[in-house]
Amino acid sequence: MNTTLARPDLTAADRCDRCGAAAQVRAILPSGGELLFCGHHARLHKERLRELAADLQQGEA
Repeated sequence: MNTTLARPDLTAADRCDRCGAAAQVRAILPSGGELLFCGHHARLHKERLRELAADLQQGEA
């Protein structure tokens, strides 16, 4: 049996792991961990996250 755990949608309470601003992007790493980023830090780290094969999920606006 395959069970996939759904991650909750980002809310106003979710904060960027770099600066504490409202999180707009969730980066799910291949290891299963996740990082939350504001728009600025998501753009800044996007290329490296893609290299790491992270799944980038845009939050609801």
